[in-house]
Amino acid sequence: MGVTVRGVVRVARLAFAGFDIAAMCVAITAPTTGSLVNFFSFFTIESNLLAIVVLLVGGVLDPRSERWAYVRGAATLYMVITGIVYAALLANEEVGLTAAWVNSAMHQVTPAVLLVDWVCFPPWARASYRAALGWLAFPLVYLAYSLSRGAAVDWYPYPFLDPRHPGGYGRVAAFAVVLALVMALLAVAVNAIGRKRAASGRRDRQRAGQHPAGV
Repeated sequence: MGVTVRGVVRVARLAFAGFDIAAMCVAITAPTTGSLVNFFSFFTIESNLLAIVVLLVGGVLDPRSERWAYVRGAATLYMVITGIVYAALLANEEVGLTAAWVNSAMHQVTPAVLLVDWVCFPPWARASYRAALGWLAFPLVYLAYSLSRGAAVDWYPYPFLDPRHPGGYGRVAAFAVVLALVMALLAVAVNAIGRKRAASGRRDRQRAGQHPAGV
């Protein structure tokens, strides 16, 4: 049995899942956030957990259903958000990760892996943009959770969500509006990339079928 591209991709997914699991284990055994509840209240941690699941399932089973495509798209969007927000707002902030390689794994490597996987092996071509905007439900719920829990326990996962800084809730609201708009644009972009690349792949396969090798 020869080595196939899909086979190599599945092995790579498992390898990167293992890498992110190792980073997660290091991070959780050396927390600097005060409690496990705080640790799991970071969007970075939650998005990386979903990314690990997506990589493991993609490596072991490689499902092709539209439902799984939707889950993959959500994971890709959340990891892209994680990478962009880290680069734009958090690169010089304390984010509760003491090891540099762990920080890089969660904020840079895994987001890049999910995006490259989505671009190179897109799972769909017909999902509506309205459906893709449904991916934003989780970040909005996360925002509500972070603000309500922060007010109750006096702890916020990120400086831009902390109303104790100058500007108070007005500043937080401004960040929230800007981030919501950026996330909406990213959701549309992730969906558009998936649609375009999947359609291109189908056309290539059709052309290959019409002109088989040696004919």
